[in-house]
Amino acid sequence: MILEGNQRAGAAKMARHLMNLEENDHVEIYEISGFLSTDIHEAFHEMEASARGTRCSQFMFSVSLNPPHKENAPIEYFEQALDDIEQRLGLENQPRIFVFHEKEGRRHAHCVWSRIDADSMTAINLPFYKQKLNDISKETYLKYDWDIPKGFLDKAYANPLNFTRQEWEQAKRAQEDPRLLKALFKNAWETSDNQAAYKNALREHGFWLARGDRRGYVAIDYKGEIYSLSRWSEVKTKELKQKLGNPKDLPSIEEVQDQIAQKMTPQIERYIADTKRKIEKNRHPLQQAIKSLKERHRNERQELNAQQTERWTQEEKQRYDRLPRGVAELWHRITGKYQKVRRLNELETIRCERRDRNEKQALIENQLEQRNKLQTHVQAKRENHHDRLRELRQDISLYRDMQDFTDRTQKHQQGYLQQI
Repeated sequence: MILEGNQRAGAAKMARHLMNLEENDHVEIYEISGFLSTDIHEAFHEMEASARGTRCSQFMFSVSLNPPHKENAPIEYFEQALDDIEQRLGLENQPRIFVFHEKEGRRHAHCVWSRIDADSMTAINLPFYKQKLNDISKETYLKYDWDIPKGFLDKAYANPLNFTRQEWEQAKRAQEDPRLLKALFKNAWETSDNQAAYKNALREHGFWLARGDRRGYVAIDYKGEIYSLSRWSEVKTKELKQKLGNPKDLPSIEEVQDQIAQKMTPQIERYIADTKRKIEKNRHPLQQAIKSLKERHRNERQELNAQQTERWTQEEKQRYDRLPRGVAELWHRITGKYQKVRRLNELETIRCERRDRNEKQALIENQLEQRNKLQTHVQAKRENHHDRLRELRQDISLYRDMQDFTDRTQKHQQGYLQQI
């Protein structure tokens, strides 16, 4: 499974992220250990309080555990990964919070450790933790015979459409898919030989080339959103300058935004709004289906939990009743029968715990399969959404070309009339 970790602060923010039910179908607090409280918010508060007696600002170590999408990863796989992480990073016996998230038919987990050693009141150093997590991740793929991502075999095979958090947030603000945006910019760059060709390639998708304030070269979409070409195209500034020339020769961001604003008529703006309303209307039935499925799955899990709790209570009573009390207990201890009954109870407890865990895992896997089937339809609608927006950009580009042609025609006519 893919392991991504980082040292961080912000205990309250982390607690809100882990308990976010709006962006996740299901959230399960699997373990809170090493804290006085069993409440996740209070546990994070304890973690933050313990760091106040030190100079450590990034007092938490957070790791996300993402198994392959189509692979079955029971809880034991996650627990083994956590044991490996603790052993190699020196986090054994540190307080930790372990939470499962499910979203769009996929299950992943988050674990957060306190870096503060309570005995020495110092922060545990985590040298080379990224490389160590990477090593554990590779070993996990090999151990469970999962298909190893090509990026593990050779960095040259790494996904070229990977993007940073900053790129994701920018694309999210612009209501676009960052993977498609990055592919668009990279394709425009790779298929263009000079500035004119690059401008045309961007214009075909509704982007305009401009001179950035600090970033040299930028692209601007019809909404005025600014995109750094070096970041989104993954091209160094030196290469940009060789192909595009001096950025000072390009219009400024303000000039381009003003040009775009002048070209965006109320009719086009109404067309954009109408298209987005139609998209949202088409998405509504699937969103309702997701909501309904989510509620049904949550009810099923609550019912299973109630059934297991009731059964466990009955079984605990049966195990308790097996143990003799009073004079009989003393006699059984002398004869050794007490120890045999106690051992039987212990083995039965382990068997029942394993049974309950397997029942829950089977339910989760069945629900994930149902959610994946629904997600297939969601993905088809999402791709249609992106196709519609792509067509919209092309329409805007065509409209801009028409306006430019009209302006040139009018200037030509004015010049001709002046000559007459």
